[in-house]
Amino acid sequence: MSVRVKICGITRTEDLHAACAAGADALGFVFYDKSPRHVSAAAAAALLREMPPFVQSVGLFVDADPAFVEAVLQVAPLDLLQFHGDETPADCARHGRPYLKAIRVNPDTDLLKCAADFEAARGLLLDAFVPGVPGGTGERFDWSLIPRELPLPVILSGGLDPGNVAEAVRTVRPWAVDVSSGVEASKGIKDALKVAQFIARAKAS
Repeated sequence: MSVRVKICGITRTEDLHAACAAGADALGFVFYDKSPRHVSAAAAAALLREMPPFVQSVGLFVDADPAFVEAVLQVAPLDLLQFHGDETPADCARHGRPYLKAIRVNPDTDLLKCAADFEAARGLLLDAFVPGVPGGTGERFDWSLIPRELPLPVILSGGLDPGNVAEAVRTVRPWAVDVSSGVEASKGIKDALKVAQFIARAKAS
């Protein structure tokens, strides 16, 4: 089965089209104002109107006020929500939308407990733990910390790029891989060649 690929941090129409043309399964839009890849609800809505069929839109939030999430959803009809902060299972479920829970992994992380706590999630997005940073660090974590018996689909993130994604897929065998900084020309601006290489190498693995 071919791994799915999510290209996160989309801010421009040309990057959206390049990712979709290269075979991306999902695109991520960041609603966290401390991120250089942040987009407004109105900008995201304009980008969503460019989305082709059968590509999922994913909205990334970090400890957002529920009213803010609802306000975004009224303007930008996202397919999937992704929570990157200290949200509880109830926080994630309250919007009535399918969601992913991001977990920042270090040697003390009990991923089996996380899977049990967030059993309603569509999957766990596993990223590197960097103190004070909720995600998008571009850092890789120790993949051996992921238990084989994890009952939820794994979306592997953290430090992935065209040079290591094939190894990541062969080693971890995740349901999907997620990349942002690893396919950029600069923060928030994608490199179309890197995007295409990343997707091709992930799916060929």
